[in-house]
Amino acid sequence: MNYRNFHFPLLLSAMASADLRAELDCSICLNIYTDPVMLKCGHNFCRVCIDQVFDIQEGSGGYSCPQCREEFQERPSLHRNIFLRNITQSFLSAPPEPEKSGIFCTYCIHSSVPAVKSCLHCEASLCDDHLRVHSKSPEHVICDPTTTPENRKCSVHKKILEYYCTEDSACICVSCSLTGEHRGHQVETLQEASMKKKKKLISSLQKLITKREKIKERVQSLQEYKGRVQGKANGEEKRVTALFRDLRKRLEDLEKKVLGYFSRQVECILSPVNNLIQQLELKMDELSGKMHPLEELCAMTSPLTLLQEPDTGDLCDTEDGDEKDRKRHDKLLHDGGDLDVTGTTHMISTGLSDIITGVIGGIYIQKAVDILLDEDTANNHVCISYDKKTASRSGNYQDRPDTVERFSNCQVLGSQSFSSGRHYWEVDVRRSNNWRIGMCYTSIDRDGDDSLIGWNDVSWGLDRRGKHYMAIHDSDETELSDNIPGNKVRVYLDYEAGQISFYMCDPICHLHTFTATFTKPLYAVLGVWHSCISIS
Repeated sequence: MNYRNFHFPLLLSAMASADLRAELDCSICLNIYTDPVMLKCGHNFCRVCIDQVFDIQEGSGGYSCPQCREEFQERPSLHRNIFLRNITQSFLSAPPEPEKSGIFCTYCIHSSVPAVKSCLHCEASLCDDHLRVHSKSPEHVICDPTTTPENRKCSVHKKILEYYCTEDSACICVSCSLTGEHRGHQVETLQEASMKKKKKLISSLQKLITKREKIKERVQSLQEYKGRVQGKANGEEKRVTALFRDLRKRLEDLEKKVLGYFSRQVECILSPVNNLIQQLELKMDELSGKMHPLEELCAMTSPLTLLQEPDTGDLCDTEDGDEKDRKRHDKLLHDGGDLDVTGTTHMISTGLSDIITGVIGGIYIQKAVDILLDEDTANNHVCISYDKKTASRSGNYQDRPDTVERFSNCQVLGSQSFSSGRHYWEVDVRRSNNWRIGMCYTSIDRDGDDSLIGWNDVSWGLDRRGKHYMAIHDSDETELSDNIPGNKVRVYLDYEAGQISFYMCDPICHLHTFTATFTKPLYAVLGVWHSCISIS
């Protein structure tokens, strides 16, 4: 199929828009394609431009596309894009749109006729008719329409700028190079100088593109890290919310249980008291009934009438009942019992303990792991105490067997390994101000600088040198605050979460947390350069 005849009219019509015009620009030189070629990744460039880029990359050990950064082990072969070349040639040969350029023929004084070319010698713009009759002499340099032809001529000799003085970094004419102030200087043609400058610009552009891509990768990695942290935070927020919801329910249940126990105690103690009060109140009513006729008799004023009333002495015969009630009353007051506050307190304490064990037991580790030091790994200038808890720096050589497990520097491993779960252990550092502690794989080197805690990718450590603290992993040192208070360091491991954290105890103070994906069992490791440190 003849693509030129079939597609080009439509293409040329659409290319009137600036957006489609931009699609014909090379991303290196930013000009319309010249002899366009295509890489395997599908991106197109001018042949000269991409050749210059690959020339620059040649010494770097690999090649990459300037646009998508796809890498190639060998210098890519360039495939001419004939279809794109035909489009660009047709676009260049298509009649311009002079009405948009705003440049008109200098000689058409009676009407505004768009210019198609400018003559630098005459400093005039020409339409098609005047261009045909214009002088063809060499001094008449014809170029694309321009409103500033004088800028392309020497301000001193009024001649066309054709050369470039490399010593003065100036565009000059032929007279400047022969008789003017640039005589005897190293000069080049404008085309040669332009190509050299463009090569430098391409090199600078390539460096900027590479730098931008590296920054882009950093931003992307930070965004991914941000997403991981935020995702983990969201998960932790849900987990903590559920935890406290369960905690509140358990506390409410415990409250109901304790209050129920309290109510049963009150009922048990007050039930006989209430019964006795009820009985005494009935007797009070009975006595009130007996008191009424006596009160009436006492109110009589006539002696004769008072003496004629029958004797009422039997109304007060209640001494036997009074004694019985008094005994019951005294017994209840003294032997009726009291609230079991101790039992209530015990119930609350036991309930809270059960809640902490059942709900928060997976978060708060209640006891430090008991770590013992492995003397078979200890350097011969490190003394290990009898209980295998203290490592001391010694000037005396210990003369232990020289094995592949033994450190060549003043370090020692713990004997226990950790391949899952959450654990913590503490180190008393009050007697030394020069030490390094942490965790590592058993594959850590035992000889040379690479065996130091943190100076490899299989160990994570906290270092103290005098008043200065640093977190170290894979030789990357992170400075921490100076003069951190405290005499005991806590090392916390969350294997599944991939975290090793360091805290200063008394008061608790977070120092640093390493995050990694653990693939092997981890061991405690101590390094002591002065005095001694102890696992507590």
